[in-house]
Amino acid sequence: MGQCYGKAGGSSRADHDDIGGVVAPPSPLPANGAPQQAQATAPGTPRRRKSGSATPVHHQTPAGAAWPSPYPAGGTSPLPAGVSPSPARSTPRRFFKRPFPPPSPAKHIKATLAKRLGGGKPKEGTIPEEGGVSPGGGGGGGADGAEAERPLDKTFGFGKNFGAKYELGKEVGRGHFGHTCSAVVKKGEYKGHTVAVKIISKAKMTTAISIEDVRREVKILKALSGHNNLVKFYDACEDALNVYIVMELCEGGELLDRILARGGRYTEEDAKAIVVQILSVVAFCHLQGVVHRDLKPENFLFTTRDENAPMKLIDFGLSDFIRPDERLNDIVGSAYYVAPEVLHRSYSMEADIWSIGVITYILLCGSRPFWARTESGIFRSVLRADPNFDDSPWPSVSAEAKDFVKRFLNKDYRKRMTAVQALTHPWLRDEQRQIPLDILIFRLLKQYLRATPLKRLALKALSKALSEDELLYLRLQFKLLEPRDGFVSLDNFRTALTRYLTDAMRESRVLEFLHALEPLAYRRMDFEEFCAAAISPYQLEALERWEEIAGTAFQHFEQEGNRVISVEELAQELNLAPTHYSIVQDWIRKSDGKLNFLGFTKFLHGVTIRGSNTRRH
Repeated sequence: MGQCYGKAGGSSRADHDDIGGVVAPPSPLPANGAPQQAQATAPGTPRRRKSGSATPVHHQTPAGAAWPSPYPAGGTSPLPAGVSPSPARSTPRRFFKRPFPPPSPAKHIKATLAKRLGGGKPKEGTIPEEGGVSPGGGGGGGADGAEAERPLDKTFGFGKNFGAKYELGKEVGRGHFGHTCSAVVKKGEYKGHTVAVKIISKAKMTTAISIEDVRREVKILKALSGHNNLVKFYDACEDALNVYIVMELCEGGELLDRILARGGRYTEEDAKAIVVQILSVVAFCHLQGVVHRDLKPENFLFTTRDENAPMKLIDFGLSDFIRPDERLNDIVGSAYYVAPEVLHRSYSMEADIWSIGVITYILLCGSRPFWARTESGIFRSVLRADPNFDDSPWPSVSAEAKDFVKRFLNKDYRKRMTAVQALTHPWLRDEQRQIPLDILIFRLLKQYLRATPLKRLALKALSKALSEDELLYLRLQFKLLEPRDGFVSLDNFRTALTRYLTDAMRESRVLEFLHALEPLAYRRMDFEEFCAAAISPYQLEALERWEEIAGTAFQHFEQEGNRVISVEELAQELNLAPTHYSIVQDWIRKSDGKLNFLGFTKFLHGVTIRGSNTRRH
């Protein structure tokens, strides 16, 4: 496990190159060396353009290297001699003996990379500065290969008057596709204000996908608004050469800088202040249907140098809108912070929660929970290793803090807390803090209203086994719905959701959840039923006292819900095909034909047959 140290001579974003969408070593937290102060970075400092399918960077390729090195000329790669970093999409299949389950319906990895690169395979040399044609003949096609390359449309519809509105200042950051400068607003509402301008070269937008990456980043920045810990978007302009994204200038440096300045770790109280801000902004993004996909200390900037300055979340180059019940399958992110399900290529918002768990682990102990000297080693550690909570300083860390991190770094994404639930965790609990609406409530309500009567009775029994402390989150969520006379209906859910409405929520179709709640237009739900509807058996299973909860719940179920049921009927309750009836045979008592304790707990969780998930192609 690597210690939280800085690289000698400082660190900049240029040192942290991305490989096929996943940031590979070297990390801002190398395995050895003395802590050093890292350079501050302006919001959204351009690196290589990133998106759902990543664009490998073009560099001079050494003879015999299968893929170009991401490290600057003269720089030192942490990989063994003769080994070049692989594009992220091929990494899992290249470094592991077996493909990750479940099998992905996505197009072949090499075909996807070729499409993104605009040709069959990457050529040597850098991305051409002139032209706008994909390297490798991306525009070619046709049966005889003679079809002319089609020019790319690099017009975005942004304003063309950048020079009239802004006066550029000094450069504050640099990446593969451009750089970031400070600028002064010359006219308009923000006249005289200093802002950050992310300048992206159109010459380096060599594929239709890379152009779409820029469109989506601006779209997300523009659509997400209204949160104090989100970098503020001001404007987007373009000319013949560049795209200019104008944002709030954060002059306090990265969270990574401050971790290193403290010798690698925070006290628990100081870490809480950081984690609460991260959770707050991520909960907001998730409610809007936006998944960030690259949460790490480098992407949180402080507004000023003041010790208590607020943080801002930046860099939405990898972010995407995610629709209700949608799962993503592209491998993107930063190697040390990537979630297991991302490597399995089937994930949703829970991947962001894992990344927050990694950040919190680093804040509390100064080490990474998953570490290796190579990208493949990091991925293997993420998939197979468990975080170390035994070595110093963990014995002196509070039990609540350790439980908090463990609940985030659970390899089963279904058992992780949401960002909102984490804000009510005993480690962070503050009665004065306003808790936001959780999108998970709508997802679980949708499932509950589609459940069979027997499943609802089982969930009701489970909710009755919860302690008052475990019901706190549900009480706060119920209160946000503003019940009338102790009841909520469809109007309450609609009003609560539209209170947070932004363009991002429209784009991600979050409001479609309301269609699934239509049955509540004709009846009301009290708090007891709301608890049954809004609990997740998977999340409860992650609690230390799960066996006690399940035992108590089964007693309630025996009294109020258990009944005689056949194997066939139980299988139909779970939507199992006749070929899978054997799965549930042991769930029924032979003495009276009712569910046994094993059957009750299994029935609560349901049965997932591999390949049933819906994923984005």
